[in-house]
Amino acid sequence: MGMGVDSRNQMAKRAAEEIQNGMVVNLGIGIPSLVPNHLAKETKVMFHAENGITGMGPSPIKGEEDENLCNAGGFPVTLLSGGSYCDSAVAFGMIRRGIVDLTILGSLQVSQFGDLANWIVPGKKVPGMGGAMELAQKAKKVIVVMNHCDKHGMPKIVKTCALPLTASRSVDLIITELAVFKVTEEGLLLTELFAPYNLDSVVSKTGCGFKVSEQLRSIPY
Repeated sequence: MGMGVDSRNQMAKRAAEEIQNGMVVNLGIGIPSLVPNHLAKETKVMFHAENGITGMGPSPIKGEEDENLCNAGGFPVTLLSGGSYCDSAVAFGMIRRGIVDLTILGSLQVSQFGDLANWIVPGKKVPGMGGAMELAQKAKKVIVVMNHCDKHGMPKIVKTCALPLTASRSVDLIITELAVFKVTEEGLLLTELFAPYNLDSVVSKTGCGFKVSEQLRSIPY
């Protein structure tokens, strides 16, 4: 199974399980932006974007997009009843104050101790830091959703990040198309496998050692 639409949605669905009623949640661009489509209807959550929206809903139906209503990645979104707008300075103030309960981000690399490198590849075009540095430092919980390996087949979960860090020891949970890891003081703990992958395939594609949970859960495809 490659990184198709199904695996992207599978990761987003698993990340959505971490969202509880009443949370303020910030979503990064890419796979994290799919998370609202996988929330249970009864879950009440305020999605926050650093371009100045709190209270985003799911993606709009094709043809019903509002050209003036988009997330921080420039993609169209909807607004829930009770949602509100502000400028970017206030949106970043909310992050820095610690009001965001959970952020779900993509990444280029994550180390075994939760160091996050997700903003620059030296020598390549830089889209900008965005809110990643503030979010990684100040959100109460940080989840990374990313491919297990890069396009060259190299592991993105590594002993030490080779790329410049966004924030050190900030990531709490890593979700890939293969597996779910918790980041602990001692390093990574493998807690879940996505079918059809097994432990051997995760070991071979991970750039560092990790412990395996005694309650290892397999998530059906």
